[in-house]
Amino acid sequence: MTYHEAIDYLYSRTPMFQNVGQGAYKEGLSNTIALDNHFGNPHRHFKTIHVAGTNGKGSCSHLLASVLQESGYKVGLYTSPHLLDFRERIKVNGEMISENDVVEFVENERSFFEPLYPSFFEVVTAMAFQYFAKVHVDVAVIEVGLGGRLDCTNIIKPELCIITNISFDHINLLGNTLTQIASEKAGIMKNGILTVIGESKSTIRKVFSDKSKDVGCPIVFAEDNKQITYSRLCDNGGIRFSTKHFGIVFCELGGIYQKKNVNTVLTALPYLRKKFDKISSDSIHNGFAYVKKNTGLMGRWQKLHCSPCVICDTGHNIGGFQYIVKQLSKQECNKMRIVLGMVNDKDINAVLSVMPKDAIYYFCQASVSRALGHNEIKQLAQKYSLDGESYSSVMQAYQKALEDSNKDDFIYVGGSTFVVADLLSSIKEKDTNSAF
Repeated sequence: MTYHEAIDYLYSRTPMFQNVGQGAYKEGLSNTIALDNHFGNPHRHFKTIHVAGTNGKGSCSHLLASVLQESGYKVGLYTSPHLLDFRERIKVNGEMISENDVVEFVENERSFFEPLYPSFFEVVTAMAFQYFAKVHVDVAVIEVGLGGRLDCTNIIKPELCIITNISFDHINLLGNTLTQIASEKAGIMKNGILTVIGESKSTIRKVFSDKSKDVGCPIVFAEDNKQITYSRLCDNGGIRFSTKHFGIVFCELGGIYQKKNVNTVLTALPYLRKKFDKISSDSIHNGFAYVKKNTGLMGRWQKLHCSPCVICDTGHNIGGFQYIVKQLSKQECNKMRIVLGMVNDKDINAVLSVMPKDAIYYFCQASVSRALGHNEIKQLAQKYSLDGESYSSVMQAYQKALEDSNKDDFIYVGGSTFVVADLLSSIKEKDTNSAF
């Protein structure tokens, strides 16, 4: 079996959420427990940090992994989805799992897991835990896939839990009220293990407080422990923060929404240092300054081109877009052009209702079956006075936006993780071909 055959097998034989949506979600942990027992409970062989939330959990996970890596620990990082390469999901000190390890796992274990009919995420989580144990990581930062209570990562007993925020997303699976969604996310909270809550609107704060009492765990609300006294966007795309306890901290992640994530991580770090005593002030500063270099994080207010300026971002729901739109409103440019696509299980109307009306739109369709049709999103957008044309692929829309732009224009590409994935993949393929 080649690597590509192994990946094709995983995509075709196990239901994959990014392709089929709700049909890939398997409620309960029975498959996860069976897989974990089969591998000898690998998650017990290393320390873990568990990160849940509607938005920001990826950024927080990468920031934590970067700080721990700068502190000299061997750090596993498990996140989803991937943008360019399946192996982005499973990393150790920023290095992706090898193709050979993926092949060996599928070849050696398919006879066991096939009768379980597991989901894609159940199999990949088992692969990650088994790999982290195999290479003897000191600690792994584990990002929840969906929800929390019934997510297959929720078999771990972490050193620390983080819940970044609660917003409307996956309401068909997690509930159609913020309190219902918060209850699902709160399912990662465990007896005696500190949970840091990033954002907590008054309507949901009680959910976390009650859960804290029920399970017997301490809880800290990051909004009550404001670590940032001042922030400023830098010319190089990052943000410089003045902080209460760590001085000036530069973070190379540039979206203004990162202020919330940075405050959450800075709130968690003093508690984390009690568990990992090699974390120093220098490792904190370096972890923030070199998070993309250390972890390979992509798609967070990522600058792709200078003239015209091109930014892509994986924000995909109203919780994320409230910050994206705020940042777009401050963007100086001659003309703003927005390449926009979404998937069909998001609150599309909520996002379209807040988008800037003075921009030129290039509606597109990502190459996943869940993608909303480009003509359909154009028709929906017209109800909100958003004008533009539709294109059958992300790259067609992006190339047209580039063609129409002068050097002082600004192009934003987003609306879905899969829109960004298609764009980055096409750019990479184009660059590779031009090298020959």
